[in-house]
Amino acid sequence: MAEALTLEGRSAVPAAGPGVRSLAEGFADAVRRHPDRTALVAPDGVLTYRELDRGSGAVAAALRNRGAGPEQRVALLLGRGTALLTALLGVLRCGAAHVPLDPALPPERLAFMLADSGAGWLLTDPTTAASPQGELLVRQRAGTSAGTGPTSDVQALRIDGLLQEAPDDVPPVPPVDTRGLAYVLYTSGTTGRPKGVAVEHGSVMALVDALARAGVTDGSARRVGWNASVSFDASVQQWSRVCRGDTLVLLDDRVRQDPDELARVIERERLTDLDVTPSHLALLVDRLDRAPREEPLRMLIGGEALPAGLWDELRELEEAGSVRAVNLYGPTECTVDSTVAPVAGSSVPHLGEALPGVRVHLLDHRLRPVADGVPGEIHLAGSGVARGYDGNPGLTARCFVPDPFAGDGTRMYRTGDLAVRQPGGELEYLGRQDGQVKIRGHRIELGEIESVLTRVPGVRQVVAAVHDDLPGGRGIAVHYTSREREVPAAALREAARRELPAYMTPAVFAAVDRIPTTPTGKADRAALASPAATAGREGDAFVAPEGPTETLLAEAWSAVLGVGPIGALDDFFLLGGQSVLAIRLAGRLRRVLGRAVPMVAVFEHPRLRDLAAHLDSAAPPPAPGRGVHGTDPGHGAHEDEEGGK
Repeated sequence: MAEALTLEGRSAVPAAGPGVRSLAEGFADAVRRHPDRTALVAPDGVLTYRELDRGSGAVAAALRNRGAGPEQRVALLLGRGTALLTALLGVLRCGAAHVPLDPALPPERLAFMLADSGAGWLLTDPTTAASPQGELLVRQRAGTSAGTGPTSDVQALRIDGLLQEAPDDVPPVPPVDTRGLAYVLYTSGTTGRPKGVAVEHGSVMALVDALARAGVTDGSARRVGWNASVSFDASVQQWSRVCRGDTLVLLDDRVRQDPDELARVIERERLTDLDVTPSHLALLVDRLDRAPREEPLRMLIGGEALPAGLWDELRELEEAGSVRAVNLYGPTECTVDSTVAPVAGSSVPHLGEALPGVRVHLLDHRLRPVADGVPGEIHLAGSGVARGYDGNPGLTARCFVPDPFAGDGTRMYRTGDLAVRQPGGELEYLGRQDGQVKIRGHRIELGEIESVLTRVPGVRQVVAAVHDDLPGGRGIAVHYTSREREVPAAALREAARRELPAYMTPAVFAAVDRIPTTPTGKADRAALASPAATAGREGDAFVAPEGPTETLLAEAWSAVLGVGPIGALDDFFLLGGQSVLAIRLAGRLRRVLGRAVPMVAVFEHPRLRDLAAHLDSAAPPPAPGRGVHGTDPGHGAHEDEEGGK
């Protein structure tokens, strides 16, 4: 048997003060140390630690008065504003666990997640409460809209109403067990439904401490760009920085989707830290200022494999003194990050070493260690291992197994990721061993896409696969067969738009007569023709664009998609569009029109004529202010009363 490969991080040291056992205690410690420091810069305002303490305390008291407490769940359907962090901390301070729901997700998916989580309360803001997603979630207390899945009995509460119930004194933080539930975060599932990962307070605090011990978040107070969606596990690493007393700069969707604007915000807000996926970084890297910075921008990169070319570009930025980059690896099931690799330390991409408190095993299918140079599956153990899949003991038992190398009954998580140990000891990531993929940082089960699309009436078989030669680069393509009459691709796209997040929506739908099979009878994905050439318009009709807006859009679509001519009735996605191209289109339109065009508008109005009508009817937004997304810097957007950056 090969010698066991175990990469084990050093013991963590507290980053939030001695004896801190929970996120709520970590935040309380930061409030005591830095009450007048800016805690949050958001599109709708700025909060000091004292103000955030007061607001989150009011939310905690209101929830406690309604019965919320340990092991109970409170769902959050909130926009990217001050209310988001206020509510999140309020939930944790009352002892409950939060269930983050991204308002951009389809209503049916949100309804399932709300019901499946067993949340007793749903917090909304005025905007999300009036959205189709919010209205559906409030209405669906008796069950999901599709009539399947778990039922929901939830009390809907407006965050602005809870803040008006502010008590005279902020209630103290109740004792929280390190084994207490902190949050339930949903990831893609093979059954066609997302699955909730239950993470405990001790695991999150271990992450906070480990990142500090590893030098990822060391140093004085930082200005941290909160870039990730609240439903993406990377956001935990970002908002938990309040336990250190850092300043969070919450980036709104317009900034996140426009790399030019993001580059400007990095400089204007003097960000010191930014977490991005490699796909997002690829859009941003050419726009970064390459001049040396007094303090290089610390870039935390994770969510998917970091390509060699991008790794080289980061090393060039490091040599120029403008960036300090680290590659982070870890699944949601192990609390965000498990390994860290400084980019400057190697000429080739790798996963680096285990974070403090984490153990990494490379094993074969019988849980035996593999030799150096032999591929094995990554198994993760230690402080970050989650409680399991919420309400799914069978799946938990299959994926969270006893750690045979610990001897104390602790568990390890089978990641499904393959890696090989290089001669220098580094782990080289090789990819997945199942149907799970990562695209632009999002974990996707191809089986979930197939499950949704096979429910479209008339569809017989669906095979989803990842291709690198799509118009927008790496993306998902679907080949499908029909039972009798051919089902139009538009029907599958509409089903995907209705039930799947935008990042899971396939770029191309190709109707075929049959799906080829392997000798074992399984779908032979490799034998399917490249779908790049199959993208096109529905039917043969071409309707020329009319008017200045349609003409402008046709020119922009042609430039972004690389096809033409573009007709007024053409569908952006049927011509090969996908989310990364929608981001590029939104940025191009912003430059041409001189006003913001949200990426979501492309998804909501994929037909050129419909998008043109939407743009013509939409009122231009107000001119931005001098602070982040229009924030008045006089209220603290650029000020740290205690001198931190």
